[in-house]
Amino acid sequence: MRALHIITGLGVGGAEQQLRLLLRHLPVACEVVTLTNPGPVADGLAADGVRVTHLGMAGNRDLAALPRLALHIRRGRYDLVHTHLYRACLYGRIAARLAGVRAVVATEHSLGDTRMEGRPLTAGVRALYLLGERLGRSTVAVSPTVAARLARWGVPEPRIAVVPNGIDLARFAFDPDARRRTRDRLGLPADAFVIGGVGRLIPGKRFDVLIGALARLPAGCRLLLVGGGPEEPALRRTAREAGVSGRVLFAGERPYLPDGSSGPGLPALASAMDVLAAPSPEEAFGLAVVEALAAGLPVRYTSCPALEDLPPGAAPDAVRVPCDAGAYARALAEVRAAGPGPRTAPEAARHYCITRSAARLMDVYTAVLARTVPPPRSPEGVIPS
Repeated sequence: MRALHIITGLGVGGAEQQLRLLLRHLPVACEVVTLTNPGPVADGLAADGVRVTHLGMAGNRDLAALPRLALHIRRGRYDLVHTHLYRACLYGRIAARLAGVRAVVATEHSLGDTRMEGRPLTAGVRALYLLGERLGRSTVAVSPTVAARLARWGVPEPRIAVVPNGIDLARFAFDPDARRRTRDRLGLPADAFVIGGVGRLIPGKRFDVLIGALARLPAGCRLLLVGGGPEEPALRRTAREAGVSGRVLFAGERPYLPDGSSGPGLPALASAMDVLAAPSPEEAFGLAVVEALAAGLPVRYTSCPALEDLPPGAAPDAVRVPCDAGAYARALAEVRAAGPGPRTAPEAARHYCITRSAARLMDVYTAVLARTVPPPRSPEGVIPS
């Protein structure tokens, strides 16, 4: 099987890094087209031996990109096209149809109740999404919560498949040596209580809540923010105004998998933390939370479908907290007072092993291809009944 993955961009983000991780475990010959921004994840894919093509799309309304994408699909003679993120799903489905490929799968990574990919949902966005969705064969939801949202939007339930995001458990296993090295490199005291926040620095992630919480905590507490994005200047200003700028460390974007980037990667940074705090009030999955659990961290979160869709008790040290600075300050103070516990992964993290996710995606591919292959013809050219 030859599959083409089409994604809006390849900067460091959850969907982008999830794609790279999946391609390492799919038993399929895969190539990737990025419509825009061939960033660090594109370099990582290339290092993995995956061919990446940058389409050079100028913007959301660059319709000239559509025939270029259709031509690329036609020349590649792909058996299946798999699209990721809103713009790529819209253009990719149309281009695949123009190129004659009917086996089209799309993954919905970031659909919330009111936002998609960090942007407010509108009636126009929803209408355009549903129009494009009809051109595919299956839409993959990264959690049952997202599947329910798609169904409420009007996507027929038989077209929806749930394939959760996956994590590499071995890479996130707690490493005490990595903890010491990472803290030394970042200038974090060995006895500091380090609160971690992981994700794109955008308003919807509400990292300002963690800065407000830090201001209510003792001086020995630090906040380690891992990620990049347009909200960084505002967050730095918030930290200065709260008088805690010296206790907030912005680590920048840290790829999930090794790609030659300088500095510690995300698993090492997780080992350096004492707790993961995730105040975002609306998530499609909650990958940072699951990765933190794989590192054996206690977690305090506001929204995480990945946990909410599991039976109670799957993650005993993951506690839901309102998206409020005072509530987070109290919750984090309690974690600090309890002291460090064993850094072992709970059942919730093991449930989301990447090999399981890859196997479920292969089931989707198999079903889609079976529905798009025409039935055999008799010698007279008549399709048997």
